[in-house]
Amino acid sequence: MADRIHQFYAVAFVENLQLRQLASAFPNARVTPHRMYQTLAPAGGMFIYPFGAVVTYDVTPEQREAQLARLHQARPGLTTQAVREDYSVLEDPRCVTGIHDGMLQVDRLTPARAGVVALTVAQSAAMEYYERLVDQLFERASRLVDRLEKRGTVAIRTRPLHRFIGEAISTRTEVLAVLHLLDKPEETWEDPAMDRIYDDLRAEFDLGDRFAALEMKLRSVQESLELLLDVARDRRLVLLEAAIVVLIVVELLLSVLRLR
Repeated sequence: MADRIHQFYAVAFVENLQLRQLASAFPNARVTPHRMYQTLAPAGGMFIYPFGAVVTYDVTPEQREAQLARLHQARPGLTTQAVREDYSVLEDPRCVTGIHDGMLQVDRLTPARAGVVALTVAQSAAMEYYERLVDQLFERASRLVDRLEKRGTVAIRTRPLHRFIGEAISTRTEVLAVLHLLDKPEETWEDPAMDRIYDDLRAEFDLGDRFAALEMKLRSVQESLELLLDVARDRRLVLLEAAIVVLIVVELLLSVLRLR
């Protein structure tokens, strides 16, 4: 058998996907709690994951766009802003399975192995979306801290800060909820070669270090917001105490005036 290059293409959306709700739009697909798989002619396929990622392989661009159009029809309101990522796999019966020259090479690409590759590419695309989201939070928190450094205080209006804290907590919860994306798929336990494929791809996409960087930035954002909230609370307490002192002084002055 001659060597062949398999092309994987991933799209990650902002929204999550309910696989059971999509089943009617893809009646021939095989649905599990973790993914939906649809065979596409002549020898390709499509994986849909609940964390908002879709991966196609060995299909034409026209086929891919047609399937994405079906997805948009089945899931109204799906955002058009998405992360796209592609990856190539070389199938050659003479090669040793592993990453060579930045490309995964396998002696044969079985459907199960294709599923492992698709999942890893989907994880990487989803991770890129969360990296962008966390970077935006990190930049906004940095600007607030810079203001505190320059002025020594924060704005008297705390409602925007409270909204930002709520947004940061929601984002942190969502990001930590995708920790299971990095879990090793069950198929790797059945095939030692797939286990090596997953470990090699995980290292190739640097998933572990990227998630660690996300956690570090989220922790930094959380610590910055806690500091800002403490400063805002202290400032409001100082203003409250000052107002009380002013009221006491005014009351004393009024008492003195009445005595006169």
